[in-house]
Amino acid sequence: MTIRTILVDDEPLAIQGLQLRLQAHGDVEIVETCSNGREAIRAIKTHKPDLVFLDIQMPGFDGFSVIQGLLEVEPPLFVFVTAYSDHAIRAFEAQAVDYLMKPVEEDRLADTLDRVRQRLAEKRGVEEVGRLKEVLAEVAPDVAEHVEGVEDAHSSNRYEKLINIKDRGQIFRVDVDSIEKIDAAGDYMCIYTGDNTLILRETMKDLEKRLDPRRFQRVHRSCIVNLDQVRQVKPHTNGECFLVLDSGSQVKVSRSYRDVVARFVH
Repeated sequence: MTIRTILVDDEPLAIQGLQLRLQAHGDVEIVETCSNGREAIRAIKTHKPDLVFLDIQMPGFDGFSVIQGLLEVEPPLFVFVTAYSDHAIRAFEAQAVDYLMKPVEEDRLADTLDRVRQRLAEKRGVEEVGRLKEVLAEVAPDVAEHVEGVEDAHSSNRYEKLINIKDRGQIFRVDVDSIEKIDAAGDYMCIYTGDNTLILRETMKDLEKRLDPRRFQRVHRSCIVNLDQVRQVKPHTNGECFLVLDSGSQVKVSRSYRDVVARFVH
């Protein structure tokens, strides 16, 4: 698997240094280098790379402006590279794969590329299954039905495994497996893990799209539960019930959501 890559930085020495370090990674192919944001947008739309190392602090069109200029196309993966640590929060809010400080350390770069490879493998796996199903649906409809099982094996890769949450001036990288439940409060979500409660500014509707519905189900108009954390179902009046979670906390399931939860909790 070749990782087609574009480097963007207004400092030629910074690009040269990153090129030198990337030579140690044989699967990285640098298809273009750019010295400003406008060049970067044109190059990304032309080459459609897998990965972009993007400097944040550039005159005129900075790194965040580059991302905004690509909203109408399918974006590549981004790794931000900068000399200023105070951009870290915005970088993670932009869903960057990682954030590297200049000068880039070789070990840190290797860790970042491992994450990139994992993300690309997940994405390509889903795309391959989709293309296979399209072909089979045309030439062998009966066989296409059996591919559904293959799709199920890959479907979890479509959803977030880590969620970046900015809370109290810090960035928390939360493993979705650790999330117990999520309560909505307007445009804010209260994320409950085993030992922490974090606040995420996002709507319930948008957050649901990022979570695997086979594991995370809404059980109330303003509550999502991780079904893997459910240990007991307690009947209640009027067709409602309570879910008892691993932590011992209880969540009421309203009547309108009871049938949905019953399909997953046995």
